[in-house]
Amino acid sequence: MVERLPNNSSDGILSMERIRSLPGYPGSERFDNGPVVVIECDEDIPCNPCEDICPSNAISVGDPITNLPYIDPEKCDGCIVCISICPGLCMFIVHKHYTETKSLIYLPYEMYPLPEKGAIVDGCNRMGERVCEATVEKVIASKKLQKTSIIAISVPKDHFEAVRAIIF
Repeated sequence: MVERLPNNSSDGILSMERIRSLPGYPGSERFDNGPVVVIECDEDIPCNPCEDICPSNAISVGDPITNLPYIDPEKCDGCIVCISICPGLCMFIVHKHYTETKSLIYLPYEMYPLPEKGAIVDGCNRMGERVCEATVEKVIASKKLQKTSIIAISVPKDHFEAVRAIIF
């Protein structure tokens, strides 16, 4: 069980310090080895669809079902199937070295209209504040995705841990 650390915020927004302490954080060095899931789940609630759906068994919740999800970063290949199954919208796939200057972030998206591939959008932080310009690289919308679309955006590498939403 992970020790509960204070969020250090009265607004409910997780700090990077807190996110890095979660068992769903893959570790800074893992980002250099290709796409990997970042699980920003901080709730002790009965939930484990990510564990059930992960084809590489990289995500575990275990017993009790209220444990925070744990990522085995060496097993995760960044397949993205966990993103749309998460009811808390807290799963993100990060490919830090997508290009020499850009990172790729896959994020859940439940708004309409959907952005179009190639669109330039605002990459926003966890508080909805604009951080940088982002480019929509891919839009995945399917009835199989539990009505949660997946948007892939490229952002400047120095924002790969900050950007978690878009506005357009």
